[in-house]
This record gives sequence, structure tokens and C-alpha cells, in this order.
Amino acid sequence: MATIRDTRDIALTDLVLGKGQARLTNPGKEISELVDSIRIQGLLEPIVVCEADIPGKYEIITGQRRFYAHQELGKDTIRATILEGPITVQEAKAISLTENLVRTDLNPTDLITVCTDLYRTYGTFKTVAEQTGLSPTKVRQYVKYDQLHPELKALVDKDSVDIPTALRAQEAASVGVDEVNATDAQKFALEMASMSGAQRKKIIDTRREDPSMTAEDLIEDAKAGGQIFQTRVTLTSMVNSALERYARSEGLTKDDAAGTLIRDGLYIHNFLEER
Repeated sequence: MATIRDTRDIALTDLVLGKGQARLTNPGKEISELVDSIRIQGLLEPIVVCEADIPGKYEIITGQRRFYAHQELGKDTIRATILEGPITVQEAKAISLTENLVRTDLNPTDLITVCTDLYRTYGTFKTVAEQTGLSPTKVRQYVKYDQLHPELKALVDKDSVDIPTALRAQEAASVGVDEVNATDAQKFALEMASMSGAQRKKIIDTRREDPSMTAEDLIEDAKAGGQIFQTRVTLTSMVNSALERYARSEGLTKDDAAGTLIRDGLYIHNFLEER
């Protein structure tokens, strides 16, 4: 269990982002509200750091968004709680995950990635639950690594793809067949790694509509999206919140989620021939 050594102001230039961050998906995106809050009320809670491998530097364990907000505000220092002794990556991930769960909902992609990584380190749901404060049932829901086909596990182990991408690839390779097609799963995973959420969803939706399509044709079809247009839409706070919840549930960016819903809506109302 990590113990606190000191709490004091640290120069932003002396901080580096830690490898154990739980919030992995666009951590610096959409922090305007946090910036405004710190500008008006100041920093209500210090970030948490430990000594980094680089002499004289400190590694951020929790508080990377507060760090980004301080950068945007042009501040030179930030209040930080310094932990005693070296912190392993696994300990840092557990602390970061617990702190973020208390503050606000994490993106499901981040929860899956961090819980799975901790499970692969500790080996039991109970230990991960003890380290993070999550219930064992919740940990089971987020630990997806053991559900992957061995070929996809190998890609994850080599850092060729992340776990959420591998899960999407496995889903695509499972449609219309009794068991996962390992060759298709690998093809999907490697291609999906550089695709948008909407493109990944299109592969799965198209495979459901036509299970006879080959993996190559599905990938080509998803990539051949034609010319891309950007449309500005004004939403009420209620609709915007609902869109954000949908995006989190699907592991998509808000833009991809909005595009998916618009496309599906046009299809349902017969204004679009294909999704």
C-alpha cells in the first residue's frame, strides 16, 4: 500500500505522464469545464505523483487532466501529493483507476484495458477488486482478455492491437459461423487497429447482413466510405449527455457515435440504401 511522503507545489516542467494512467482515451480532450473550474475555484484536489526514473522528475499517477488544464491556464506549478518509494506500473494503474472511478465514469475502453492488464498481472478477480475497490463482479465484466481467441491474444501480447480492437475483430469473425475464424479474426484486428469506430461497426453490421462476404471484401467496403463531410449540429444538454453515454457504451468517440446514429436513422427511414 503506497504511503504519502509530502504534499507541495511542483513545477509543471518537472512532471512526466505515468505509464499507469487509467484514463487512456483522449485524456486531454474536452477539458474546458475543468479549466474554467480551476480558473475560478483553484485546484480542489492535488494530483498524485511519485519519483520518476528520470532524476529530478516526478511521474503523474493521477491527475493528468488537471495537469493539462494547468498547462492551458499557463501556470508554472501544480499542487501534488508525493508518494513514498518506487511505485510499480500495476500499483499506479490500480491507484489511477480507483481515483478516476470516484471522480467520474471512465470510458469503457479504459476500464477494459486497465482491469484486464491488472488481471493478467495478479491472476485473480479478487485481487484486482481489492486493488481497485471495484466489486469482483464488475472486474469480471471488464476483464475481457481470457475471452479472446488464442490468435488474438497473441496479437495483444505483441502490442499489435489493443484489447477493445481485438474484441471487435473477434465479434466480426464470429458472425454467421459456429466458431471464430482465426484467420479472419487476425485480418480484422490488424485492419481495425487504424479504423474509426464507425468503420469497425460497419464491418460487423455488413457481415451480419451478408455472412458470405469475405474478410477482404468487408475491410475494403468499410474503408471505401467515399468523401467525408463534416456537419455542425446543435444539441440540448440532455441530448448531448445521452450521446456521450451511448458513445461510452459502444467504445466510440462522440463524433463516431453521432455519425453511426445518423447513418442508422437515415437507413431506418429509407433515406439510405445501405449502412
